[in-house]
Amino acid sequence: MLSRRLFLKSTALIGCSAAAHPMLSSMTFADAPGENRLVVIILRGAMDGLDVFQPYGDPELRQLRKTLSAGPDKGAQDLDGFFALHPSLAPLMPLWRAGELAFAPAVSTPYRDKRSHFDGQDMLEAGTGTDVETRSQRDGWLNRLLQTMPGVQSETAYSVGLEDMRILDGAAPAKSWSPQTRFKLSAQGQRLLAHVWHDDPLFRPAGEQAIEIINDDLARIEPAEGPARDAQALARFTADRLNRETRIASFSISGWDSHARQGPVIDRALQRLGTAILTLRADLGANWSRTTVLAMTEFGRTVRENGTGGTDHGTGGAMLVAGGNIRGGRAIGGWPGLAEGDLYAGRDLMPLRDIRAHAAWAMRDLFDIPRDVLERSVFPGLDMGENPRILG
Repeated sequence: MLSRRLFLKSTALIGCSAAAHPMLSSMTFADAPGENRLVVIILRGAMDGLDVFQPYGDPELRQLRKTLSAGPDKGAQDLDGFFALHPSLAPLMPLWRAGELAFAPAVSTPYRDKRSHFDGQDMLEAGTGTDVETRSQRDGWLNRLLQTMPGVQSETAYSVGLEDMRILDGAAPAKSWSPQTRFKLSAQGQRLLAHVWHDDPLFRPAGEQAIEIINDDLARIEPAEGPARDAQALARFTADRLNRETRIASFSISGWDSHARQGPVIDRALQRLGTAILTLRADLGANWSRTTVLAMTEFGRTVRENGTGGTDHGTGGAMLVAGGNIRGGRAIGGWPGLAEGDLYAGRDLMPLRDIRAHAAWAMRDLFDIPRDVLERSVFPGLDMGENPRILG
């Protein structure tokens, strides 16, 4: 059965919030001219960038985090003598050495202080930089990007799980697909259902989507076994579309909310993220050399671990960048430090750059979108600043 927006009402009591729940995910796709490809992965639940890209060279880290992993001597992979990669992402080290993996530390959206998963994700995907309670613009920044590109049409937008992705909300049409959905319906049954829902404004679009998927070989994609099976299915589906007409894709990976026992929580999430990236690289083949992957989260987590071996909602986080056409093997941007006077509100990593600027420059260099269009229409009010030269 295809999931509908109304089922969101039933998710309010799941975990910290439905927005952070590991079973919720979604994906979107769009056509675009040219050969470059962009994949945006939304990491729902607030990924702890300090644990994924560990600044073990900062002397304050070990005092702030006495039990969480903190450098190569605890199994992390040294990157540059200052940062180390979480052990669960060790399979990505060949990408780092090949210049196909990078990260931007100390980044965030303009969202501050309230630290709500729903609001933070809403602002990340809307890309407006304005307060979620007062803004009138409800579409997503990928949809606004499409509207600035002549001749571009949204091919398909798939929602997996129970929630929709605001990032492609707007004038472009949307469809749904789940890697765990199985459709078996005869041609006669398809015609009968089409007749039944013909005049129903709610179920007709969903039914037509289901019929299209039934007749598409992609519906037969089978996920692998293990904790990363869904992430692999999402990535395989995405790669298949990108190997066709699709040039812009987005999906989400949830399960990053680590208030307690962060070790196993982030380990599972990182396995899923790593599997998704490696699956994209393998299945895209030659097209990997024209692909940029941006993995973004709604906000970071506190610099101090709490009493239950976890971390709480914070501010500054990190963005992972991958792809065959990036300038990898480096940290993109500066480091604010972890001393008491360097922290935001005395508790969080201080963000040095708006994460939207990194996304904007990637789109500028991938699709030749004018800077003023990006700052005015795609990310209204954004000052992109200096080009971080994410692409090679």
